[in-house]
Amino acid sequence: MAASTQGLVQTSPETNTHVPKRITVKALVESPALTSLPSNYSYTINPDESDASDPDGTLPIIDFSLLTSRDPHQRSTVIQELNKVCQDWGFFMLVNHGVPESLMKAVVDVCKEFFNLPMEEKMEFADKDIWKPIRFGTGVDVKVEKFFTWRDFIKVLGVPQFQFPNKPKGFSEVSGEYCKRTREVARELLQGISEALGLEENYIEKAMDLESGFQLFAANLYPPCPQPELAMGIPAHTDHGLLTFLIENEIGGLQIQHNGKWFHVNPLPNSFLVNTGDHLQVLSNGKYKSIKHRAVVNNKATRISVVVAHGPSLDTVVSPAPELVESESRPAAYMPMKYKDYMNLQLGGKPCLDHIQLTVT
Repeated sequence: MAASTQGLVQTSPETNTHVPKRITVKALVESPALTSLPSNYSYTINPDESDASDPDGTLPIIDFSLLTSRDPHQRSTVIQELNKVCQDWGFFMLVNHGVPESLMKAVVDVCKEFFNLPMEEKMEFADKDIWKPIRFGTGVDVKVEKFFTWRDFIKVLGVPQFQFPNKPKGFSEVSGEYCKRTREVARELLQGISEALGLEENYIEKAMDLESGFQLFAANLYPPCPQPELAMGIPAHTDHGLLTFLIENEIGGLQIQHNGKWFHVNPLPNSFLVNTGDHLQVLSNGKYKSIKHRAVVNNKATRISVVVAHGPSLDTVVSPAPELVESESRPAAYMPMKYKDYMNLQLGGKPCLDHIQLTVT
């Protein structure tokens, strides 16, 4: 029998079913009323989302210092590796990237401090509008997913520039510097990916208008869950944009799908977990893949992840690169769509890649 969760979920007298009530997962976990998972957080695993079967899987590693090396042989070698990794995996660990380990630790720490703020201070940023510059929330919209996910989050949009909360102390400065440094790495990495695709070094930079490129900063809090096998931190999904960078505290939870199987990701210390996004798949005309991934939860420790997504400018119309369509004699596999329109669809719960994919014979 489910434990009492009075004050945590509401019950409809007419149907005797749970009606979701907006409350943070952190507050839920800290309540003495919680001993089992409330029904509106229960997640049914689809057959193709079975448990991870390869807990020891190791992602490919890309050495960023070789990409910026003055040695043409080293650079050529790592560009070949990038090409293979983006085709075969869509996920990799980026090492020797030049972002200080102290800054990476500091941004995780200030995000933890944000989640520890009093409820009323965090709720100042609560909003359902996905285009709010700062948005604090919990789970997902039950109108879209029909259940709540086991996470709290804060998202900050870099449009036209980041405006981070001024509390806790240092949050804005640390997070702003972190986003600036990851943006520099992402743009350098995309130059290498341009070459890996056989395009000019600055092709993606210019075609995607990266000078005005969109950035999204998101911090996720996954508290211990009383029944983690019944809940989900974030369901399987792909990311919009070009590249996503992720770091976390030492509590794992990221799983990726590779060759039809799920496995846990165990990142190296001081590395970025980088994945290719939907718009790199579109730009490459399907050569590079935007891979499904998800966040699972545990019943022992709180996981914090910090994500920075890098995309084109919001007004950029993204389509397969004409040079690739022509050189590979393969018709364009995706219809053109403005990046902001795509985001509106995806964040509204629509399967966007399927929506814009064309039938190629």
